[in-house]
Amino acid sequence: MLQARWISPVALLLLWQLASSTGVLPPEKLASPLTVAQSAGELIADGQLVDAFLVSLGRVFFGFLIGGVVGVAFGLVSGLSRWGETLLDPPVQMLRTLPHLGLIPLFILWFGIGEEPKLALVAAGVAFPLYLNLHAGIRQTDPGLVEAARALGYSRFERVVHVVLPSAVPQTLVGLRIALGTAWLSLIVGEQINADSGLGYLINNAREFLRTDVVVVGLVVYALLGLSTDALVRLLERRVLRWRAR
Repeated sequence: MLQARWISPVALLLLWQLASSTGVLPPEKLASPLTVAQSAGELIADGQLVDAFLVSLGRVFFGFLIGGVVGVAFGLVSGLSRWGETLLDPPVQMLRTLPHLGLIPLFILWFGIGEEPKLALVAAGVAFPLYLNLHAGIRQTDPGLVEAARALGYSRFERVVHVVLPSAVPQTLVGLRIALGTAWLSLIVGEQINADSGLGYLINNAREFLRTDVVVVGLVVYALLGLSTDALVRLLERRVLRWRAR
């Protein structure tokens, strides 16, 4: 069954190559798969793709770290405290309704055109999914489990550590997967603006010279990075949530 899932992607690649070879799909519109593969090899050989990859990976890492700390901290405060929810949740919910990609002009005014607006954009895309899912996971903890822990003499801190937070883990991991996907989307947009390095810069530079092959290479790398990070979270889910399979 797993092998059958490759049928449609391979068929699409063959159809794409056939359309390019017969002239139905002009190279200035979209390069053929063989041309894309050749260009990828050349970019790897001269180091351009590796350098761009490392720059983009670093931006996502630091942006995710900032947004993750903010999202988790706010989620814990709002989820574990009624006062925290009263004070934090309304402004967070209002900010959440704003399309965070629309904040780019404001981030540029605040932080200039260096690395800071790109990191801020990634952080904004990460913080909200983590906050919402962690908050929801905490609030959806089974009251019966909490009451049982109280009856067993657990202190409030022990109930939070041994009952509430473990119950919130599945929902939080869902938020983590969403946050990672949003982080890459935010980076793609952020690197299109005043960037002088990274995958976005590589794509923009290729667009100026109508190099659709290089554009596709950059997009494929973005996609592979997104799939890889999502696969890592799914692996983490299987290890952390092994108890659910019992």
